[in-house]
Amino acid sequence: MMAALAACGPVEDKAKPASTPSPEAVLSTSPVVLFLGTSLTAGQGLDPEEAYPALIQKKIDAAGLGYRVVNAGVGGDTSADALGRLDWLLRQRVDVLVVETGANDALRGQDPAAIKENIRAILHEARAHAPAPRLVLVGMEAPRNLGPDYVRRFHALYPELARETGSVLVPFLLEGVGGVESLNQADGIHPTAAGHQRMAETVWRVLEPVLRKG
Repeated sequence: MMAALAACGPVEDKAKPASTPSPEAVLSTSPVVLFLGTSLTAGQGLDPEEAYPALIQKKIDAAGLGYRVVNAGVGGDTSADALGRLDWLLRQRVDVLVVETGANDALRGQDPAAIKENIRAILHEARAHAPAPRLVLVGMEAPRNLGPDYVRRFHALYPELARETGSVLVPFLLEGVGGVESLNQADGIHPTAAGHQRMAETVWRVLEPVLRKG
């Protein structure tokens, strides 16, 4: 941002200190990383500052990368819900879009082909936006009780879509967290603050190079 210019006057006045931009002005011009997701992204059961997108913001700040994280996680969101609200979210400029969806679809036993189509539509709609954000797709896994065929088809849709759309893939958001009792809340579904720290590390390994490319 440019500092305000000193008003015209005598030569000795030109050394006046420049005005300092407000924090709001700095935020409004920062490139945005938007996390489109479910309760896993929203940080259900936790303080929002403990959710992994907020922890990613701290990593961004520590690295001096200058991005602003926007957490658009909504509890209970399906891939169809995420697609339905994407247009409104993209009314702001989004430089990097991180898409985490599909887990709630799987819990409801929805057809992996339909889930794949919804996520494909999200990625294509984002890609068609001007300016187009860089895309990061976050993979999930289906519950084993849905059967091996369902689990296989659900697992495969994320890498397939990443290759098809040129998105960068986080293979599995809950790597090292899913099924670990000490890292999950009493419901056995939503991670604890410590679980979100592990999730932030998992996402950051993939996201940091994307942000550094600018």
